[in-house]
Amino acid sequence: QVQLVESGGGSVEVGGSLRLSCVASEITDCMGWFRQVPGKERQWVAIINQHNGGTGYQEDAKGRFTISKDSAKNTLYLQMSQLKSEDSAIYYCAAGGELSRWGYCYIGFENYPYWGQGTQVSVSS
Repeated sequence: QVQLVESGGGSVEVGGSLRLSCVASEITDCMGWFRQVPGKERQWVAIINQHNGGTGYQEDAKGRFTISKDSAKNTLYLQMSQLKSEDSAIYYCAAGGELSRWGYCYIGFENYPYWGQGTQVSVSS
């Protein structure tokens, strides 16, 4: 059982920045950040492959968000900049994702068995 604790959410104005942190009880092959708004399915934002450091970003996050990790601290980060109102959501840290046969991390939320409690991000104009 992997335990995840997120922090760093809050309220920010459009164009602002936030950094989310996720302290994990252990690092797994694939970890990432997802977000969810009421009435919609949880969607991936960014994924990191712990073996080779490879990262992947949902299209709208490219160029604005950066996922990173500090293995010594068992901590995953999501640096978000140029925030838009549509980035408002509950952000979740996820772990336990498996690697595909080609060495890529799956992006579907159903592939991640471990989740943090979520942290609210609100972006206002």
